[in-house]
Parts: sequence; C-alpha cells; structure tokens
Amino acid sequence: MDFLIGSICLLPYNFVPVGWLLCNGQTANIAQYQALYALIGPIYGGDGRTTFVLPNLQGAEPHPAIRYFIAAEGLYPSRS
Repeated sequence: MDFLIGSICLLPYNFVPVGWLLCNGQTANIAQYQALYALIGPIYGGDGRTTFVLPNLQGAEPHPAIRYFIAAEGLYPSRS
C-alpha cells in the first residue's frame, strides 16, 4: 500500500522505516526531499532555500512505544 507523501502515521517501531522520517523537528535537505518540501514548505522552519524542518510531534504520542512518522516517499497527492 502506498501512502500519500506528507501523510503522518503512528507506528510502533523502534526504527525509522524506509521512505519515512521521524516527526521530531529535525532539519531536512530540500534537494533530498523535494516532493515533501513542495507539499509542506517551510511552515515548521528552515531557511526555505536549502533546508526545511519536519513537524515535531514528540510528546504527543498516545503511548511511549509509538511514534509519529511522515511519509517522504509514496504517491504525490493531486490537487483539484
């Protein structure tokens, strides 16, 4: 099953799955994640030229063993 790029999911993993990024407020490189940047832009921070920041959802998890991840790969959502 392919997820839409930018989808945020709770997953019970102690590792970051391929194609996903941890929602921990980290800085990401625009050149590496162009599609994700095109969707969320610099709304969470970054310089908007070379970097952007992922959402920080640490502490919002319903259980300590579950973490939020954002899809960096998958289907690009269409706009109508």
